[in-house]
Amino acid sequence: MLLTTIRDSMRKQEVWTGGEASQAHGTGSPAEQMKALVDLLPWKSSQGGQTLQTPDGTPDSPLGLHSNDSRIRRHLEALLGRVGGTLELGSPVHRLASLLLVEGLSDLQLREHDFTQVEATRGGQRPARAITLDRLFLPLSRVSIPPRISITVGVAGMGKTTLVRHFVHLWARGQLSQDFSLVLPFTFRDLNAHEKLSAERLIRSVFPNVGEACLTVTAPARVLLVLDGLDECKMPLDFSNTVACTDPKREIQVDQLVTNIVRGNLFPEVSVWITSRPGAAGQIPGGLVDRMTEIRGFTEEEMKGCLEQMFPEDKTLVGQVLGQMQADRALYLMCTVPAFCRLVGMVLGHLGRSRPAPQDPELWPPQTLCELYSWYFRMALSGEGTERGRVSPRIEQVAHGGRKMVGTLGRMAFHGLVKKKFVFYEQDMKAFGVDLAVLQGALCSFFLQREETLVSSVAYCFIHLSLQEFLAAAYYYSASRRAIFDLFTESGMSWPRLGFLTHFRSAAQRAMQAEDGRLDVFLRFLSGLLSPRVNALLAGFLLTQGEHQGYQVQVAELLQGCLRPNTAVCARAVNVLYCLQELRRTELARNVAEAMGSGALASLTGPSHRAALAYLLQVSDICAQEADLSLGLGQGVLQSLLPQLLYCQSLRLDANQFQDPVMELLGSMLSGKDCRIQKISLAENQISNKGAKALARSLLVNRSLTTLDLRSNTIGPQGAKALADALKINRTLTSLSLQSNAIKDDGARSMAEALATNKMLSALHLQKNIIGPLGAQQMAEALKQNRSLKELMFSSNSIGDGGAQALAEALKVNQGLLSLDLQSNSISDAGVAALMGALCANQTLLSLNLRENSISPEGAQALAQALSSNSTLQHLDLTANLLHDQGAQAIAVAVGENCALKTLHLQWNFIQVGAARALGRALQLNSSLTSLDLQENAVEDEGASALASALKVNTALTALYLQVASIGTPGALALGEALAVNRTLEILDLRGNAIGAAGAKALTNALKVNSSLRRLNLQENSLGMEGVICVATALSENHGLQHINLQGNHIGESGARMISEAIKANAPMCTVEM
Repeated sequence: MLLTTIRDSMRKQEVWTGGEASQAHGTGSPAEQMKALVDLLPWKSSQGGQTLQTPDGTPDSPLGLHSNDSRIRRHLEALLGRVGGTLELGSPVHRLASLLLVEGLSDLQLREHDFTQVEATRGGQRPARAITLDRLFLPLSRVSIPPRISITVGVAGMGKTTLVRHFVHLWARGQLSQDFSLVLPFTFRDLNAHEKLSAERLIRSVFPNVGEACLTVTAPARVLLVLDGLDECKMPLDFSNTVACTDPKREIQVDQLVTNIVRGNLFPEVSVWITSRPGAAGQIPGGLVDRMTEIRGFTEEEMKGCLEQMFPEDKTLVGQVLGQMQADRALYLMCTVPAFCRLVGMVLGHLGRSRPAPQDPELWPPQTLCELYSWYFRMALSGEGTERGRVSPRIEQVAHGGRKMVGTLGRMAFHGLVKKKFVFYEQDMKAFGVDLAVLQGALCSFFLQREETLVSSVAYCFIHLSLQEFLAAAYYYSASRRAIFDLFTESGMSWPRLGFLTHFRSAAQRAMQAEDGRLDVFLRFLSGLLSPRVNALLAGFLLTQGEHQGYQVQVAELLQGCLRPNTAVCARAVNVLYCLQELRRTELARNVAEAMGSGALASLTGPSHRAALAYLLQVSDICAQEADLSLGLGQGVLQSLLPQLLYCQSLRLDANQFQDPVMELLGSMLSGKDCRIQKISLAENQISNKGAKALARSLLVNRSLTTLDLRSNTIGPQGAKALADALKINRTLTSLSLQSNAIKDDGARSMAEALATNKMLSALHLQKNIIGPLGAQQMAEALKQNRSLKELMFSSNSIGDGGAQALAEALKVNQGLLSLDLQSNSISDAGVAALMGALCANQTLLSLNLRENSISPEGAQALAQALSSNSTLQHLDLTANLLHDQGAQAIAVAVGENCALKTLHLQWNFIQVGAARALGRALQLNSSLTSLDLQENAVEDEGASALASALKVNTALTALYLQVASIGTPGALALGEALAVNRTLEILDLRGNAIGAAGAKALTNALKVNSSLRRLNLQENSLGMEGVICVATALSENHGLQHINLQGNHIGESGARMISEAIKANAPMCTVEM
């Protein structure tokens, strides 16, 4: 169809002869016709598909399209002139260089207001693959074909039109998508100017010389038709009832023309790119869409970059504005939208440069969205903040003009909002009584954007959708004082009862009933205009001083009355809380926040509590990283919150006594395509195998969850099998905890089968599950094949030496596991010998936990041999074994030779002085160990002295634990001397010894010169008042210590208070425990 149009156009313009046109027409397929068309172009290069050079011969010409034909250059120059040569402020190239490849629209995008989409998702994006702009219209793989219908969505102000102009600009300069022979960009603002239009006239009305476009193409040639701004189409698209049209000369309604183009009835060989806000894009059936992409919002760094572009010479101001954005989470989330970020930056930047007048200090900084927009209007209406070189008129005149503008532009904004109309033409302006002369003034440039269409008409739209909503609310607020009819319908019938409250009730009811949420932000602004701060800001500008101020309490009650009991908390209900925030009635949200903080969720049962809880999930800083709804959340409350929990990044639901029916609900939530939960914890509930099966079914389709914690439930072997079966298919879960679930050997076998094929799981916690040698053997076999698992927690089972030996064989083969926990597994010397033999070969394991087993001095010899040869193990825990002095000495010798080990736990091992001396010698040689734990061993003074001698030369150790180690004053004296020299030790724990006042004095003398120690524990050391006073006075000369524990030193309450005050005075940054 498009080929016929171009051919006829070129023939009429006498670019071709009739014979040449007939030759092109006689070719068969559309691809062949396009090739024939290009072959017949009179300016085609003699080299066929090779590029032509510009007159100056430079390949990198300003247009980038290598042609020496003046007609082509005129066409391309006109195209470049239309789309502009630079990006919009705050739209960095790298942000638009790639889009998010998504699979259709989410329910949230289809149903909700743009603000709600950003707020509910916390400004984040769906997990999606990125696709670069240069590959936007190319096949995704070698076996796929290029998309015919591509849609790019983004909320209002995200930069869709900027993206299109950027793409067309790059294409016209020859820098992008040169496989397209022709790119035809249209906007729906252009199309709205026509009542009826044919496909042929569509092309000719915009590009009358389209046949002159010389583009280097290859067969089959491609053409791209761009339709920008579907959400601005004046008629909705109806794909169910539109009659098919295949005649390119037949004139039909614009919406029917677009429908037929999308269906392929017209221009079937042409690629079509449509941009739209998400809700409007839902008009196009998913089956017709070949590729859908989404523009991502600003990152924090890009917000800063946008502000730096706005205020290039004032870095301090940039920091202040960014800080104010970050201080209000709701505002910060919305600033991920570029247009909104620029608007907010303009206001806050203006306020930062020119602080409010002396009579207005209590009104700054803005604390709500309505206050922010009030400052914007005040800035505009007073002529301040403009850099347009115009003289500011007198405030009285502007205030009068501002009120007049609200009565005209505001009425148009309001009715446009009700009718989903966001683009206005001159006839619309006249219909609403807008003085066209006013539109040329500087004042309107703050609110309206003017654009010439391709059919010589002028289109206007508000700079951002939220400005239209604010103006609409201001008009409604003022008009409700005198209106005796329903402002939404402008019917002539008077209401029985008049007044602002009646009109507000009408607005609230309509907003709650609007399923698409299009009146949500309008209602927020309408509520905010009742705030005393907003009224004070706009008094004399847009509002009358004190107008409607007596209705605040009644409006708050009316809003809360809109919340219905026993229903799910929908976006409309959450919006009520945003309205109360704008009204500055924050008691409800504050009370619920306190209940969350104190673990009193069980008391939150009313509809208003639930809505407030959903609201806090979006805006609370505490909930930003993790929504903790543990301890007492009821099933009914959870069920009502499900629509809002979908968008939490991390969700903790521990200790709520949830049973299997709740898992069915959570499973359905996790199965939803809108689900963005990445982490969920359900620990310490009452989940059995049925609940586990419900969660397993959701894992088959879920694409967001990475962490699932089910510890301390009772899912048993059957529940483990269901989850394991899901892991064979799931490709997102990376961490699974089944601790304390009695899965036994059968459950372990199921998990092992899953690990044999699963390539994503990196952490598996199976502690306390009654798993024996058989289960361990099954897991070992899986580890021989699996390369993705990094952490295996197997503690508190009973795998014994047989299980340990099986795991050892696996470690000889496996090169992926980094951490293995075998605590409390009845492993003796035989099992340890096997594991140590594996360590001699394994080069990847970093952490091994063998505490609370039965390792004797004989097993310690095997450990020592492994440590001497292994160069990768960094963390070894041998707590509570039977090493004794002999075994510990062997390990100490190996530590002296080892260069990889960083932490070593040897507490509760019957170690005595001999091993302590050996460890002291090892520390003088070792340069990698950073933490040594010897608590609950008989180190004594001699051992402490040996360790102290090592500290004088060791520069690696940062933590030394010597609790309950039989150390007295001589040992403390030696440690004090070491601290006076050592510059690396940060933690010294001497709890439960008997260093006395003399030992304390030695340590405190060292503190006067030591600058590295951060934590010192002297609890229960018989210091007495004398020793504690020594510590307190010494801290006046030490500014590095951050925490000191002096509990249990027999100084009484009054002494403790005195010492505590002295320490606070001498070292205010140091925390003291008395």
